[in-house]
Amino acid sequence: MAISDRPGNEMQISVIIPTKNGAEQLRELLASLKIQSLQPDQVLVIDSSSSDSTTSVAREYGAELLEIEERQFDHGGTRSFGAQTARGDILIFLTQDILPADQNLLENLVAPLRESSDICLSYARQLPSFNATDIAAHLRFFNYPEQPEIRAFDDRTRLGLQCVFTSNSCSAYRKSSLKEIGYFETGLIFGEDSCAAGRLLENGLRIAYAADARVYHSHDYSISDEFCRYFDIGVFHTNQKWLLDLYGGTGGRGLDYVRSGCSYLAKRRRYGLIGEFMVRVVFKFTAYRLGCMHRKLPTKLCAKMSLNSNWWDNGPDGPSVEQQEI
Repeated sequence: MAISDRPGNEMQISVIIPTKNGAEQLRELLASLKIQSLQPDQVLVIDSSSSDSTTSVAREYGAELLEIEERQFDHGGTRSFGAQTARGDILIFLTQDILPADQNLLENLVAPLRESSDICLSYARQLPSFNATDIAAHLRFFNYPEQPEIRAFDDRTRLGLQCVFTSNSCSAYRKSSLKEIGYFETGLIFGEDSCAAGRLLENGLRIAYAADARVYHSHDYSISDEFCRYFDIGVFHTNQKWLLDLYGGTGGRGLDYVRSGCSYLAKRRRYGLIGEFMVRVVFKFTAYRLGCMHRKLPTKLCAKMSLNSNWWDNGPDGPSVEQQEI
């Protein structure tokens, strides 16, 4: 079922899902899409050489399947490939490990784009998975509050880098706007969604946080995993310095996170976790600073400290555009 942003102008919807060895998660996701109040016109799965039954599940549920080699996967490049291949006017990007919280996810996610022609991107609220730890749950509540929000370029003076916060785990883009910025940037360690948001806002468009579009999605990272994650964030911010130059830094958000986390755990009487939470904060800060100085460190060491170890095969600046072409 197509939607219309104005009478006589139907907008086709494509759902794009990159996959890798996620058969059971993908089965749940595709089954949940079948009962959505708004049905997409196309579901496109881009699989990176899965060795399990992921491709069979995609075919079973009627998804269109594109297969690429594992070495070709790139956070931005693969999604750009999907965007250029997809038929839709609105492109919904999902990851294989999300689960819609209700039947209205897609309808609520695309509603902001339907209601205003200058809104080019919306992203969903992420709730903690059912078995999430208290620390993992707090991170989701901190980053994805109950209140919806619409952001414009001028909001950068108030929000800093938070202005470009979004997530391609569950997001919707107006394809024409995405095409104008050349789709997603390639060769990034991650963060193709934040870069796209930055370019779209710079073009005078707006992005929406659709808090009523809800999915279950969280990660129970170990302390070492979190260290690697924040090391990668430091690498991303250093390699994409234009984002910080244009939008500013994180301001006092780090302190807000610490206060919020301690309060959340105390209210739940999880006092024993407060010490672990603070240890994690110290490791995150240390990892981020190391990531920011990654060019001064041996590449092999950087690969060991990263969640994306293969990214370092081509040196401290990652793969080139040519290497990531599909």
